[in-house]
Parts: sequence; structure tokens; C-alpha cells
Amino acid sequence: MTHLTSPDAPPAQDSAPEGARQRTYTWSDPLIGAEAARQLSGLEYLRGMVRGAYPGPPIADSLDFALAREEDIEDGRVTFRMTPREFHYNPIGSVHGGVFATLLDSALGCAIHTRLPAGVGYTTLELKVNYVRPLLAGMGEVRAVGEVLSVSRQVATAQARLLDANDKLYAHATTTCLILRPQKSAP
Repeated sequence: MTHLTSPDAPPAQDSAPEGARQRTYTWSDPLIGAEAARQLSGLEYLRGMVRGAYPGPPIADSLDFALAREEDIEDGRVTFRMTPREFHYNPIGSVHGGVFATLLDSALGCAIHTRLPAGVGYTTLELKVNYVRPLLAGMGEVRAVGEVLSVSRQVATAQARLLDANDKLYAHATTTCLILRPQKSAP
């Protein structure tokens, strides 16, 4: 293996800096699930993912969150679970706001997905997050609960809450998603 360095780069270190941590993880091919999603309703697809029939999305592996239980997936409602860890931290010692946003966006989008028929997708048009209090390593599991507000032919809206085991609120969010229907081919 060849390593290229800039003449301005600091000299390479033989060992990791003092206090350095390391995290290694794996993920599955996301296109396996994406292909299955085209053939199933959103509700069927997400339930299959929890049962292990389809791999979860790589972002869930990257940030270590999941749809963990079948009861976390209902028509119009989805719950993602995560335990805040040090690798989620920002430079000031609490979980980065982007982790909150990703967890909430996942719950919002998947709640909408539960209401979509096979072959119909969605994409986030707008995400609004309100941060109420910090998440910290050692506090235990939190859950992002997303619930559909409205689904029409072209647009869907949803709301979500990020809660701890005692239902204490850490953040809340809303979304507007564009519904993506298959194009009809010309005769």
C-alpha cells in the first residue's frame, strides 16, 4: 500500500495520540433492501427489516441506532432507538445536533413510509428540529417516535419526539416529504 503525504503534513505518528479511541463497524449492501422496498408496501418492508429479511440502512450502523422491535413499527408510527455514546459527541461534550436530526428524520420518514404502497417512495423536502436539552453518554436508551400527520398524493407531513425512558423530551421535529410515484410510461 502506498501512502502519499504533503510536504507540509506533520510527521506520521507511530502510535495513536494519548486518549485516542477507535470504533469499527460493518454494514450490509443497502441496495438489497432498496430493491425489496420497491416490491412491498412501506409497512411490509420496515417490518421485514426488523425481522432481518432485509438489511438496515448503513446510516443506522454508522450512528448505532435501529428499529429494534416489531412493535416499533405501526401504521403511521415508527420508533427508532439509540443509546448516546461518546462517539456521538460534538466538541463541547454532548451529542452532536446532527445525530438528533438524523434520528428524528429517520423516524419521520419511516412513519410516512408505513403509509405508502409498493413502488411509492418519498424524500424529505423540509426538516425542522427543536433541541430542548442535551443528550449525554451514560444516560441510557432514547427513542425517536415519529407519527404521520397527513399523507396526500404528492406531500406528506409528520412529527416526532426524542424521549428518554421516563418520557422526558430532548427534541422534537416536523417534516414535509415529497411523495415519489412511479412515472407512467407513454403508450
